[in-house]
Amino acid sequence: MSVATGPAEKPESKPQLSRRDLFAKIGLVLNGAAVLLLATPVVGYLLSPILRAERGQYKRWITLGELDEFPEGQTRLAKFRSPISNAWDGETDNIPCWVRRLDGEKFQVFAINCAHLGCPVRWFPQSGLFMCPCHGGVYYQDGSRASGPPERGLFEYPYKVEGGHLMIEAGQLPTLSTSASLRKGSGGCQG
Repeated sequence: MSVATGPAEKPESKPQLSRRDLFAKIGLVLNGAAVLLLATPVVGYLLSPILRAERGQYKRWITLGELDEFPEGQTRLAKFRSPISNAWDGETDNIPCWVRRLDGEKFQVFAINCAHLGCPVRWFPQSGLFMCPCHGGVYYQDGSRASGPPERGLFEYPYKVEGGHLMIEAGQLPTLSTSASLRKGSGGCQG
């Protein structure tokens, strides 16, 4: 006797990965790796100001020198090393500024950059003026605007005198939003 059985059952098989699907998955993995590789420095760059500010690495008090180095009534060029420096920065890490000693322990410490487009200004003691060679900006000895395209005076660093040394708060160039003289509403910048 023969037993009738239904149609022959096929064993279940896994769906086969086609060649096209394999290359598509490999391509997605490689593209994801490339995006991750390229995004890492960009994210680091965008987050670095927040991380540095939390650790207090942006602004630091740095000495410009002893008080004797800045005679009363004179303006002198001083340099300081940026607190945000790397070993490979070299000479570009030495930042110049103009120091004007009014009397006693009263100073004005000007950023060397013109308030117009940031070119370095020069001090001319004969005329008692700061002059910008790029676009003809001129400033009086107190840093206020005399003529030319700048709309405001030179920016000033906050300073303090401590232990016979003149110190400035460095790490960020003074701007309209950070200038202590503009926040106080006075012409002087004291620490």
